Amino acid sequence: MLASINPLGERGRNQRYPVTIAAYVVGSTLAGAGLGAVLGFAGSRVATTPALGVVAVIAIVGLALDAHAFGLRVPGPRRQVNENWLTAYRGWVYGSGFGVQLGLAFLTIVTASATWVTFACALFAGNAVAGAIVGTMFGFARALPILSAARVRDAGALHALMRRLERLRPRVAAVTTATQGVAAAGLVALLIGRAA
Repeated sequence: MLASINPLGERGRNQRYPVTIAAYVVGSTLAGAGLGAVLGFAGSRVATTPALGVVAVIAIVGLALDAHAFGLRVPGPRRQVNENWLTAYRGWVYGSGFGVQLGLAFLTIVTASATWVTFACALFAGNAVAGAIVGTMFGFARALPILSAARVRDAGALHALMRRLERLRPRVAAVTTATQGVAAAGLVALLIGRAA
């Protein structure tokens, strides 16, 4: 996505980068909010204590899947957005379309179990508003990486950006995994404290 939607690519397609990016971020944020709200509403009848246990289990199982334990991987589709849209539609159309697909979380490649944990939190938040808040934060955060390409004006800058992001990938994965591990441990401790 970053290799395609940047000032260089948008200029080549005769589109306006700010319009495409705004549509992308808004689409992702609103789609995440909508999914979170639906899940929060659906989970409104779930009891609090078992819900925390379920989220803790999902987080722990997710850590094992992220580590490819037993040869398994995080479940989700293996598809990415349709790049043919880039030449078929206006920037705001493919920007919002790509954003919505990413904000809905499970329509494109799911690279980390943190996605599942996030929307388990939305489900067990207990109401649509809390679920929407969780989903909004997810959709917005998922859209933000596209802004790293905002200064790409030539092929050299694009290649440098892609190399830099590739170098950062293991660190980002480690921070995400550590955060999820701490959250899972915190939930387990909370549940043990409640049971005592």
